[in-house]
Amino acid sequence: MTLPAYDPPRPPIPAEPPRPPAPADPLAVALGNATLLGIGHLLLRRWRLAAIAVLGTAVLLDLTASTAGTWYEILLLLWWAAGIAHGWFLARRRPAQAVRRGQRAGTLALALAVLLTAVLLRVDAYGIENRVTEAREGGDCEAAVAAQGEVGWGHRLAGAPVVEPGDAVVAACRRLDGAAATLARAARRGSTEDLGRGFGTLADVLNEPGNEQTVRTVLGTFLDGLPTDDSCDTAALTAWLRDRGPSHDVLDRSAGTAARTEPAALVGCGDHLMTEDAWQQARTHYQRLLDTYPDDARADEARDGVREATLAIELDHVRGLVDNTYGADSGYCSKPAKYSGAPPYRKGTNRALFLGDSEYTDQLPGSWRTGDPAKAALVVCADAAENGSAVETCAYENDKSKYLPHQVTFYKVKIPLKVYELRTGKRLDPRSVQIGGGSCPSVLRYEYYMHDFGPGDQFVSTSKSGVRNAFRPVVVR
Repeated sequence: MTLPAYDPPRPPIPAEPPRPPAPADPLAVALGNATLLGIGHLLLRRWRLAAIAVLGTAVLLDLTASTAGTWYEILLLLWWAAGIAHGWFLARRRPAQAVRRGQRAGTLALALAVLLTAVLLRVDAYGIENRVTEAREGGDCEAAVAAQGEVGWGHRLAGAPVVEPGDAVVAACRRLDGAAATLARAARRGSTEDLGRGFGTLADVLNEPGNEQTVRTVLGTFLDGLPTDDSCDTAALTAWLRDRGPSHDVLDRSAGTAARTEPAALVGCGDHLMTEDAWQQARTHYQRLLDTYPDDARADEARDGVREATLAIELDHVRGLVDNTYGADSGYCSKPAKYSGAPPYRKGTNRALFLGDSEYTDQLPGSWRTGDPAKAALVVCADAAENGSAVETCAYENDKSKYLPHQVTFYKVKIPLKVYELRTGKRLDPRSVQIGGGSCPSVLRYEYYMHDFGPGDQFVSTSKSGVRNAFRPVVVR
């Protein structure tokens, strides 16, 4: 039996002793953390703490920039101080410490760069906001928006509460730009709806402190554009401004502009409407001047306008009634109206507008008649002729009834009349006229049908002179 060779046990290999942590420089670590980038923790090889430091800094900077809250700035300062203190504390706990001039110089340079950048950005932010404030106080929205446009992400990180008011100024200026465009459209179109919307926006912006001068600028631009080229548009806009009522703020400037421009606009619009035959609207504009500005220099002109518009309205109404007259009981003859501009009914011959049955009135002299209501002193409505006074009764016989003569009575031609003085619309006498003429002719011709009952009663035979003599009392006073 063979026994294995004896192998004595080997002594264990001793483990390497752990490396002592590198000597730390507390000042360098503290300065590294002063950068807010966790560099001090990196120098201590505390990787997790470095990541937490960077993450915390990013969150606080984001909250500060997005909310412009002062509390977040205070938290950021506390976070910065806590990072410095924590780095110093950890470094001081290291058993080995050493002065590392290179680390100190590097971290100091980085800390100073971060701090100087933050200070410069904040100082620049104050400068920007000062320019924004000056521009707003000067009423220059364009300059204020341009100044606020210089704000970058760095300004918001280093001084969000400083630049945040400028954002409100820009928002207000954008709304004022919209109001200015609405007011300009109102001036172009004479739209009181746009005018109301524009003033509503101005009032809303004015309720926010500090916007009085910018609102004044926008309002002044609109008011300086009055009067517009269209007097009727101006009249509509100034009437709205006058009726707006006082608000005891800068918007009350509009009342003075309305008082300055409305009288001329009212007269100008009235004159224009007269040329368009819009007499009712024209009279309304003239009357508005007399009611609102009775002492204005244009008051006499407005009174003349009211008078002319009233005459035009009356004449137009009379013309309409005349056009709808188809007999003595229709149109003007049933509803007479006055035309104050008609020639007066006076001594002598008065021209008349003859309506209704024209069988006899068409025989009157042309100097007595007119077809234009504007030239007539009278309106004479003639009804159909009827028997007037009996003149003579004669016996007639015909070939078929020689022994049964017909008794025929001849009557004057009676014309029922309605005579109106056009200037006042009042009815005048006479109520009828009778036309005389010849009676009992030797031969009386008439038409008959199956049964011959004779000619019946007859009108006298008239002449133009007889018709004229009958109507003379109507037109000659």
